[in-house]
Amino acid sequence: MILVQNRFSQWVLGSHYNAMCVWPLLFAKPGVKIPLNPEMLNHEKIHARQQLEMLWLFFFIWYGLEFLVHLVHYRNRHEAYRALSFEQEAYASDKVLDYLNRRKAFSWVKYLTPAGKRRPQSR
Repeated sequence: MILVQNRFSQWVLGSHYNAMCVWPLLFAKPGVKIPLNPEMLNHEKIHARQQLEMLWLFFFIWYGLEFLVHLVHYRNRHEAYRALSFEQEAYASDKVLDYLNRRKAFSWVKYLTPAGKRRPQSR
């Protein structure tokens, strides 16, 4: 991944996020310590893998549609974001630093079912 940490990354991330992967770029907010902590970097690498397996464009289409569904359901942007299947997988696995070595393709799909879903929580 190519790290971008400048005023443009500040604009892309806004005020709510410290880092975001848009493969092959990793945007980090100015002031965020580089190198990123291992969990944050692993979280973004999980998103990079998700984007690659969905051929990038389809990842963002699915992400946007799923976000809208959750936004209607929760009526809260933060809860809608945390309920996304991609985010559920990344947050559940970001502390497991070897996760990508054993991750099966499309692992985020299991978080679409009620059994896989967790109630969104603040982190």
